[in-house]
Amino acid sequence: MGVEIERKFLVDHEKWGQVDKPEGTHYRQGYLLSNEKETIRVRISDKEGFLNLKSKISQLSRKEYEYKIPLQDGIEILDAFTKHGTEKTRYKIPVAGKLWEVDVFVGDNEGLIVAEIELEREDEKFEKPDWVTKEVTDDGRYTNSSLSIKPYKNWEM
Repeated sequence: MGVEIERKFLVDHEKWGQVDKPEGTHYRQGYLLSNEKETIRVRISDKEGFLNLKSKISQLSRKEYEYKIPLQDGIEILDAFTKHGTEKTRYKIPVAGKLWEVDVFVGDNEGLIVAEIELEREDEKFEKPDWVTKEVTDDGRYTNSSLSIKPYKNWEM
């Protein structure tokens, strides 16, 4: 079993547009199970598929299991068994010895850009790049599973 300790932040669109980025990976994902404590997700890129299971331990930490699956199986599972999902391009940006994963959503969540950082400890200190803004770790609306059910375009601002 792995444990994921993650914090999540919004991204300043203008500053993000100026960041020198590597090529991103486009993902399509859907949920077989999704509630406040547990998720079972299938995710595909253009090259591979994944089955991911998460179970909440605390606000920042979750048990996490992830397994590679054949791409065609991932496509078939998404099409046959999931009703809700998200699409995004993920960029991996190293900053001060840590890896930031920045998700630029498309489709019903277009306009939303979220940055996540995985930590070794819940109280670990880290450097925030200048394109990172408000922390939304405690706001459940920003989880991918929530965005699949209540997309960003439907939020009242």
